[in-house]
Amino acid sequence: MTINAFLRQPIERLSEYYDIYVALDINEGDNLRGLESFITVIPVGIKRKISLWRDLIALWQLIRLFNQYDFNIVHSVTPKAGLLAMLAALITGVNVRIHTFTGQVWATKTGLARMILKGFDKLIVSFSTHILVDSPSQRQFLLNEGVVRSEKSNVLLKGSISGVDLSKFKINDSARARIREACSISDNDVVFLFIGRLNRDKGILDLAVAFANVARKHKNARLLIVGVDEENLLVEIRGIISGIEKQVNFVDFTPVPEEYMAASDVLCLPSYREGFGNVIVEAAAVGIPTIGSRIYGINDAVVDGETGLLFDARNIAAIELCLENTLINKQLRIDLGVAAHKRVCEYFSSQKLSEAWLRYYQELS
Repeated sequence: MTINAFLRQPIERLSEYYDIYVALDINEGDNLRGLESFITVIPVGIKRKISLWRDLIALWQLIRLFNQYDFNIVHSVTPKAGLLAMLAALITGVNVRIHTFTGQVWATKTGLARMILKGFDKLIVSFSTHILVDSPSQRQFLLNEGVVRSEKSNVLLKGSISGVDLSKFKINDSARARIREACSISDNDVVFLFIGRLNRDKGILDLAVAFANVARKHKNARLLIVGVDEENLLVEIRGIISGIEKQVNFVDFTPVPEEYMAASDVLCLPSYREGFGNVIVEAAAVGIPTIGSRIYGINDAVVDGETGLLFDARNIAAIELCLENTLINKQLRIDLGVAAHKRVCEYFSSQKLSEAWLRYYQELS
């Protein structure tokens, strides 16, 4: 999922200059949608959840892999892969060991859980030779928390792990009409979109409460919720929207998120933690603004009052105000969307980020 969602363009560009091997947990029937022609795929059982025995097996697989090939660079993404790959690369003497941080699970936690998870990130940093962070404000957070050092960490361009494929994410009137018809949404309806994993840290329950308050006053307000329910929240969400169910549509998963963005008017990202919020710049490429939490990561993806509106995380009244402002003010939506589209084309195209990846690798190797 990480490869397909974020890393296709950088990998394709790097493959023009390097032999690329991708070690990942891949199941029968999974595919990288043609990327296999550019790379060598090596299955390694890196599981997302902590499992001591499986993690030790994955570590041993990586050690054997790194011993077998004389890699110039080992680069990891995601926390578990980072911990295992950076340790294995250190053990086997790989000279250049890069890890990319895309957000911190522990940012919203307290007590022992925060201390342990933060400690894992510190271990990743200690095993690495170089650290990339996918947003300037996230890097500053990690500096303030003592996780990374300034001389060892960098952000490519203005942030984002890989930017946006502007040939895929673009204004698409036919997709807008098709999705709206399928969801029984009229041209006069204003559609707010949540797209991503359904979990509490994404703030989806806060959005549901705020939207329900707005929708009971404005019958042309619609909410599209697109994403896999990771924490069994749908029952709770359906309870919150009781009485306005017809104004909310649910889509479990889609391979074409850009079409749901095209069908929408405003993206909503009320997260409590976010590394950068790549979905924001994807939506901007489609021409719609974002209302999002004022937290590190999102601060870099949204220019408050220019390309979107920001509110304090967990502040349901503030979310409601942003929803209502963009609902009743069509010109505000248009102006924010135009500015967001201009900014993403200027700073966040996947082509520019892929070139930045290539320059970074060439400087190190």
